[in-house]
Amino acid sequence: MQDTVATLIDIRPLAQGYNVLTFDAPAIAEVAQPGQFVHVQIPSLEASRLRRPFSIYDADKATGKLYVLYKVVGYGTQRLATLTVGTKLNILGPIGKPFPLTPSGTPYLVGGGYGVAPLWFLATRLPRKGILFVGGRTAADILETERFKELGWEVRIATQDGSLGEQGLVTLPLDAALVADPQAELYACGPDGMLHAVGDRAIQHGIKGWLSLDKHMVCGVGACLACVQKIRKDAVGDEMLARVCVDGPVFESREIVW
Repeated sequence: MQDTVATLIDIRPLAQGYNVLTFDAPAIAEVAQPGQFVHVQIPSLEASRLRRPFSIYDADKATGKLYVLYKVVGYGTQRLATLTVGTKLNILGPIGKPFPLTPSGTPYLVGGGYGVAPLWFLATRLPRKGILFVGGRTAADILETERFKELGWEVRIATQDGSLGEQGLVTLPLDAALVADPQAELYACGPDGMLHAVGDRAIQHGIKGWLSLDKHMVCGVGACLACVQKIRKDAVGDEMLARVCVDGPVFESREIVW
């Protein structure tokens, strides 16, 4: 884990409210792994000084570039959206347990909205291609799918309003795929309801389901216990509280007690 001052070197707008930020942060980019996150101190937040966690969207060891995809959803990200190229930020990371990179079957990546962020990083590092399932409320919430296709991944889309892909939840195309290939391995990031549904499907099909949890965090380094999640710690079913920031954010579906 590195505590570094990074320079914002590029801002790439996506759909309304979504942006990709590029930082010059070689110390973090050198060791970052898919599924890990960074804890960012956003400048000029006198009323709210806590760091904000963001999944790592990509990291380039050769250039030292670190990429973050985010959506404007609150005061901190509103301020983040006003920053300009050249701004320096304090960034702590990479933090957390990453996704495993040795799928036993076809990798199925399941993302909700900006939950595709760590899945892109994962798609670039997995040893085999698979299918990205991505869902959102509208077409505006479906992000970066062309990049996945260019990388060689099949993409299946669902939107709740039917404006792009199938109408319904992302589990609709996922269920159809699991009927055709029940030996897939699932990797998911998104809202809790979606993660719960994906995890249930992994358990029902007897396959691995790796879920990246999103919890409100304070310290981000495991000291404050603000982001705990109840998990099963052994095959007997004994339960414990895990810290999502350092014991996760990635957990296998059978571990999680919803």
